[in-house]
Amino acid sequence: MKKETQSFRQSLAILRWYVRPEWRRVLLLFLLLFAAIGLQLLQPRILADFIDLATGEVTVTTVGGLRSLTAVALLFIGVALTYQLFAAAAAYVTQDVRWRTTNELRADLARHTLNLDMAFHNARTAGEMISRVDEDVNTLSNFFSQFIIQIFGNGLLITGVIVVLFQQERRIGVGFILFVVVTGVILNYLIKLAIPAWEAFMAMGAKLFGFIEERLAGAEDIRANGAVDYTMLRLHQTLREQYVVEQRGFALGMLTFTGTQGLFRVGTALGLGLGGWLYLQGSVTIGTVFLIITYSAMLQEPLHRLTQQLQDLQQAVAGVSRIQQMFFTQPAIKDDKESGARLPAGPLAVEFRHVHFAYAADNPVLQDVTFCLAPGEVLGLLGRTGSGKTTTTRLIFRLYEAQHGSVRLGNRPVQAVPLAHLRAKVGLVTQEVQLFNATVRDNLTFFNPAISDRQIMAALADLELMTWYGSLPQGLDTVLEAGGRGLSAGEAQLLAFTRVFLQDPGLIIMDEASSRLDPATEFLIERAVDKLLANRTAVIVAHRLKTVQRADTILILDNGRVKEYGNRLTLLNNPHSHFSQLLRAGLEEVLV
Repeated sequence: MKKETQSFRQSLAILRWYVRPEWRRVLLLFLLLFAAIGLQLLQPRILADFIDLATGEVTVTTVGGLRSLTAVALLFIGVALTYQLFAAAAAYVTQDVRWRTTNELRADLARHTLNLDMAFHNARTAGEMISRVDEDVNTLSNFFSQFIIQIFGNGLLITGVIVVLFQQERRIGVGFILFVVVTGVILNYLIKLAIPAWEAFMAMGAKLFGFIEERLAGAEDIRANGAVDYTMLRLHQTLREQYVVEQRGFALGMLTFTGTQGLFRVGTALGLGLGGWLYLQGSVTIGTVFLIITYSAMLQEPLHRLTQQLQDLQQAVAGVSRIQQMFFTQPAIKDDKESGARLPAGPLAVEFRHVHFAYAADNPVLQDVTFCLAPGEVLGLLGRTGSGKTTTTRLIFRLYEAQHGSVRLGNRPVQAVPLAHLRAKVGLVTQEVQLFNATVRDNLTFFNPAISDRQIMAALADLELMTWYGSLPQGLDTVLEAGGRGLSAGEAQLLAFTRVFLQDPGLIIMDEASSRLDPATEFLIERAVDKLLANRTAVIVAHRLKTVQRADTILILDNGRVKEYGNRLTLLNNPHSHFSQLLRAGLEEVLV
């Protein structure tokens, strides 16, 4: 129970934090709600006066001191229309506040998620992350939009009804206070009972979302390997699991609804009984009896609306718990944004000193890796699959952090350099080029408007890619499909090279960038690579002989350890070196 109460308080804390900048709109919303609820409470009083005036029990109304039925009817119509205007205005302002606050929350959550370590992302599917950032926030958004009108507004309405009933007859007020208190206690218990079921349901939704996203991403391999039937079996199993979880949540939701309807019937009976009893005693008029019954029904309406929002409330509290977990997850890699350390301009030195790294404690990936790369030097990084080549390059970016030893860039520890500056100084080209459903311009600049078309054209000319540019149907305004569909592997690599060239880094990492290219395309790209590496330090992760021919130094990793390290020509001319033996045996066959 404490956990659910804490989660609810966290929901309100998040609501306060993100609503605070919108305090002017919230103040306007409160004023509109007060006005609308006041008019709503006034309408039954006018009708009661109308009845008493029509039956002759009074000669003048309590509202406005009117003596004509027509005047009372016109007053009621005017109040009803004005109420509708205020209610509509309150609903509009609520939706405006809702989108402003929850969009800000979604942006903060997405920003926080993007700054988490790669270990965090590797442990979760993209579908699960989409569910966290979008669906959970959507649930909270529904809660935000209804909280003020449906919960605060109806709570205010209930209070107003009780006050008016007290003014009419104290015994009636006491009776309905007891009714509201008992109903509130029961509903509170039902809410706490249902929250864990909704948490499990939302977690299951994220699991299903992740399963579908992962299978859709691998649809080609699934079809090619005849795994469609197995995938469908797993989908049905996951759906069955979700069905069981959802049924429990639905059952508890129905329990809430059924209990509430029973309480409403008690409220109706209470209003009829008290009104009839007081009328028979001669304590009230027939109009007042109508007023009591109307107000008892009016109490039921906000209670009914509150119960309709219980599901959103339950889901919101569960969503807040998951959102809080995300915000409480802090990156292990700390970014010293205030650090004054900056990397020098031009090519950067790279140094590893006795570096150890492991994704899991009992499975080391790099062990005592030491090497030094001078500014402007090109390192050829070789080794079998799984030897730690890619991991070595990712430590330079600080996508991961070495457990022991140190990594230095530009004669500075990478931990001392702000992450944004560090990653701006290191360019990465891989065989998998990430392209977006956007123009060529946006894909080349990574949506950075500070890079002009003139700079883009100059980069294309420097890389001797104007012929390729001329093949684009609309030039820089050519829209690419998501994932680079419609582009060849070579064209995607050309985009990647230009993107890095525009970044103008001091260090370039090429991680098997040409491993999937045919010889003709690779020849075209080789010229771009020469331009790209000019006056820059480079680390080339490669399998092919041609790729490492431009390397000054060779580093060969074997099971995470340095097997061989030295000048390429020296190693080449040493018949006993491992590098020389690889060349004689055939580099591609030995390393792959």
